[in-house]
Amino acid sequence: IENFGYSLGFLLVILGRMQLFTENTITTVLPFLAKPSLTCLAKVLKLWSVVLAANVAGAFAAGWFLTLDGVLTGEIRDAMMAVSRHALDLGPAQAFLRGIPAGVLIAALVWLLPQAQSNAFSVIVIITWLIAMGEFTHVIAGSVELALVLLAGEIGAGPGFLGWWLPVLAGNILGGTLVFTALTWAQVRSEVRATQDAAARARAPSTLIHN
Repeated sequence: IENFGYSLGFLLVILGRMQLFTENTITTVLPFLAKPSLTCLAKVLKLWSVVLAANVAGAFAAGWFLTLDGVLTGEIRDAMMAVSRHALDLGPAQAFLRGIPAGVLIAALVWLLPQAQSNAFSVIVIITWLIAMGEFTHVIAGSVELALVLLAGEIGAGPGFLGWWLPVLAGNILGGTLVFTALTWAQVRSEVRATQDAAARARAPSTLIHN
């Protein structure tokens, strides 16, 4: 039951049409696969960098706010610290591997939303609940937990970022792009190519007439 609380933040971000880094693994990579170029790749990396930096900054700001006196009762603060310590109690390899399913699930969520329509609320809750239930690692949600442990002085910045945050980031990207997006592209590639070819043929007669 408590894992449903994990879904609240995703509901706020996704239904509020805000930018979540892991949402952009499929929505930016599919256009790149359709028309690969260095220019498109540069745009993908630029978007990823901006959204990731903003997400992490917001997560750390939220973590800092929660540490202020009077914001939380002692009992709730202790519980949050216990949850955060548990989340970060992973080696780099485990953090990376548990990040892959989270990346796959978020990419699947983005893929399903256009078809979900009125069921979007349920789809978001179910898929993000699975991330929490499976104790998979998510680089943005986990950044709040990392901030709490860092600010408490229980972990150093180096071990926190190099030993946990970067492996989780790599796992989320791998799961969202190379796993789910690649499989999705394999399904829609022929349809996309056919659409591109039809558009090219539609332009051809006007070019011949002009010549």
